[in-house]
Amino acid sequence: MMDNYSFEKVFDMTGKVVLVTGGAMGIGNAIANAFAQRGARLALADLSPTVSEAAARLPGKGHFSIVADISVPGEADRVVAAVVEELGGIDVLVNNAGVAMLDSAEKLTDEMWDRTIAVNLSAPFRMARAAFQALKKSGSGRIVNIASQAASIALDKHVAYCTSKAGVLGLTRVLAAEWAQYGITVASISPTVVETELGRRAWAGEVGAAMKRKIPTGRFAQPEEIALAALYLASGAAGMITGADLMIDGGYTMV
Repeated sequence: MMDNYSFEKVFDMTGKVVLVTGGAMGIGNAIANAFAQRGARLALADLSPTVSEAAARLPGKGHFSIVADISVPGEADRVVAAVVEELGGIDVLVNNAGVAMLDSAEKLTDEMWDRTIAVNLSAPFRMARAAFQALKKSGSGRIVNIASQAASIALDKHVAYCTSKAGVLGLTRVLAAEWAQYGITVASISPTVVETELGRRAWAGEVGAAMKRKIPTGRFAQPEEIALAALYLASGAAGMITGADLMIDGGYTMV
């Protein structure tokens, strides 16, 4: 029995096809690297044309990239169809792509609200729906949704963002309940501020120092910490974890 749970076996992603949205940079790219290092073939979908270069830099061979705005109806189906045709299936879907359009509730425009919900909530649903048949065929399909600490707490000027990420938690639980019978697990990760290149710029100076003072561990998360959590949730070690949200926030939401 223990042999079934050896480290090398449960974290070996050889032969697995992993689709990551927002994979050109930041957290998504760190996630892609973590899976590629364990032998997976990656499919990266991103709005940025640089996604092809990001895929080419990944360890290993046989990776695939596609430029797409997955917030547009129909694009999720196109992306999934292209990945299945190119790589033969999908074993893991990581819904990572997201936007943060921030303003006070009374000033937030319809356009900012609609774009946030479209990218952060509607797109993960459409990607999961589009990938369902491939994940079912896999026999051990995994969906990892990148949510946020903002799904569980209120943050100033984050009305659209908090709402969208709270919706991701609801989406995660319902898909987990409905799709467990097909061998598909669905879980989410809720990070605090992550020190991607964009994160470092956005939280530079006193605004970042003030935020760190609110986090018990006194620092922001690293992209690799989120990536390794995603790898765990998609691994053979996490087959009994579904419908759960993994908070990676340094204790921010417990205080």
